[in-house]
Amino acid sequence: MYLAISLAFFGVLLAAVAIVVWLSIRRTEYRFSQWALWMLARYLTRVQWRAKVPTELPLVSGQGMIVVCNHRSSIDPLFLQACVRRPVHWMVAREFCEHPAFRWFLRTCEVIPVNRGGVDTQSTKAAIRMASQGEWVGMLPEGRINMTDEFMLPVRPGAVMVALKAKVPILPCYLENSPFNRTTWSPLLMTARVRLVVGSPIDLSAYYDREHEDGLVEQLALDVARAIAKLAGRDDFQPRLAGRKWKPTDEELAAVANPSKSAKTRREVQTEPRD
Repeated sequence: MYLAISLAFFGVLLAAVAIVVWLSIRRTEYRFSQWALWMLARYLTRVQWRAKVPTELPLVSGQGMIVVCNHRSSIDPLFLQACVRRPVHWMVAREFCEHPAFRWFLRTCEVIPVNRGGVDTQSTKAAIRMASQGEWVGMLPEGRINMTDEFMLPVRPGAVMVALKAKVPILPCYLENSPFNRTTWSPLLMTARVRLVVGSPIDLSAYYDREHEDGLVEQLALDVARAIAKLAGRDDFQPRLAGRKWKPTDEELAAVANPSKSAKTRREVQTEPRD
């Protein structure tokens, strides 16, 4: 008798939990696996990293958008993703997408793999296609984690080019105090007090079909970097463009991609920006 009552009670309890989960997923555009990761991201950002973030980003369903942000940590996209109820397709270095430790996670998050340095035509076309179809694409103009004392590293114009080709706005964001200690895993072992500031979408419609004008894309890239700096209260910041052949060294890649690197090797990483 008591066993039957207990089983019935737990059955009702499980059914109630399943209904709550189903209703929660229905309020998003995530699959179950994505929803589970999203809930984990919301917990970590709000509890472990005590992030002060907006309830929702100012993004409209059906309207494509390029989301850009400064880059201080391997987990920067989590703080923005935690504010969105549908996937943001972040452009992520291909070596992480192919790494056994990150492959499933990044595939589930529907990221866009991209080669570091130079022009990756395939990934750029994928970003343009997604944005033009109403998807949201996340890009980090610095191209790598900023481990220097500079406010931002020299920026690349890729986000502006994608936005112009897809004919969508750019949403500038600023992250403060993102936890990082030179390895991809380090934020999981750290606490922080992160602040996310979201700006207003930058309308580029006046420049559509003009991306081939000499210097236009580069100037707009600098304007976007200034918009990020303004969110941080750094109106005095003068951004710079990364050189055409810029790419990180093998040591820099190892410092953030390989948590087994020794402390000595990490100290030897050259963090000065190069053109």
